[in-house]
Amino acid sequence: QVQLAESGGGLVQAGGSLRISCTASTRSFSQHVFGWFRQAPGKERELVASIPLSGASTYYADSVKGRFTISRDTAKKTVDLQMNKLKPEDTAVYYCAAHLVGEPFFEAWGQGTQVTVSS
Repeated sequence: QVQLAESGGGLVQAGGSLRISCTASTRSFSQHVFGWFRQAPGKERELVASIPLSGASTYYADSVKGRFTISRDTAKKTVDLQMNKLKPEDTAVYYCAAHLVGEPFFEAWGQGTQVTVSS
């Protein structure tokens, strides 16, 4: 099973940018779909963005469209989330997740990285 490790979280002021990264330990990186989820205190975990095998047809939650960009690098086996124009409501623990193509649910999860946006 793929193992995921997030990095790059931290504290940033509203309007700023942050890039978080997920490194995948797997021989079949190119066969996995990846996603970034987030969970704020007292709220349910939500899917923020996902990226398919080809990198095209990415998905974004309405709340982050136009501000966040997800990308994948097969050579480095990384999936990044570039977050611009950050808002206090983006504060959450961000989780990287993955599933093999054809599987219906995300089955592998990272430990999460904290992103805090101050007003």
